[in-house]
Amino acid sequence: MAKPQAGSTHTIADIEVTDPDMLLRLTGPNAEHLRALGAELGLQVGLRGHTIRAQGSAAEVALMQRVLSELLDVLADRSLTGPEMVRAARTLRSHPEIRLRELFDDVVLTTVSRRLVAPKGVAQQHYVRSIARDDVVFGIGPAGTGKTYLAMAMAVRALQRQDIKRIILTRPAVEAGERLGFLPGDLAEKINPYLRPLYDALHDMMDFESVTSLMQRGTIEVAPLAFMRGRTLNDSFVVLDEAQNATAEQMKMFLTRLGFGSKAVVTGDVTQVDLPDGRRSGLRDAESLLSNIEGISFCYFSDVDVVRHPLVQRIVRAYDERDAEREAARAAREAEREADLETQREQESN
Repeated sequence: MAKPQAGSTHTIADIEVTDPDMLLRLTGPNAEHLRALGAELGLQVGLRGHTIRAQGSAAEVALMQRVLSELLDVLADRSLTGPEMVRAARTLRSHPEIRLRELFDDVVLTTVSRRLVAPKGVAQQHYVRSIARDDVVFGIGPAGTGKTYLAMAMAVRALQRQDIKRIILTRPAVEAGERLGFLPGDLAEKINPYLRPLYDALHDMMDFESVTSLMQRGTIEVAPLAFMRGRTLNDSFVVLDEAQNATAEQMKMFLTRLGFGSKAVVTGDVTQVDLPDGRRSGLRDAESLLSNIEGISFCYFSDVDVVRHPLVQRIVRAYDERDAEREAARAAREAEREADLETQREQESN
């Protein structure tokens, strides 16, 4: 029960949680979750007995009261980690119109370890709902935003519900300028490291024996993008990961493989293109060409949607800011060059 009190420079609110177990789950060991929430919202927070005290500006204290109330509602049915709670607070601050219960109840899948896979923010929720609705969905944004993991979770769910007959996971075998010919081993051994992240995500969602059995039967297939050529994929859920490293020709080839009863999700980060010789990314090409076609959705993520270690978000933001500065400088140089050429042309005509 909150009891706001007027202070000289700030507002104080006391929130009482009488259930000891619920209080521990909310505040975390040694109140770690509570301190993280306070830091996120810029508040002084403390815990005494069953009472949480928040001090700060009236708006932030009111937000903290709402965050704690809605987190308690969610915790009645499931557990949350400290980072998930912080992201929930961030989400409510940016999107006050949503309810946390609606966000966390949008469960995609329960993993083999009994962990619930659900959207962790508005962008992820929009992405999951777009995949459920449309046959072709593009997820574009930085690493760590859950693009591939959620797409694969939706694929596994579709297979479990028998909405599709097989899952196909694919990536271009191009990374950081490396060439397959320089890697040791036969073709399978050369390609396997590029597909390892897809295997890892699969084994996180399903037990090892199930994955092995389904792959042996061809129900789940993990293959490089080049292996998709000439095929027609019916009753399939196809995920193309790292699509920024597909060429425009490969992207066209992939998208035209889609058959009846199939769904495709394409994920990538257009700022991390590793194609050699300055070749145009097929993901950028598709983004400019297909954005207005009905039945195709484009979902965008930013650094605020990163769900990895908190430092990853800051790293992504630092690189984005640096790249934006470089692009602005390049544009300025180009404009100056054009101005000089125009001046030169005027002088020559005179």
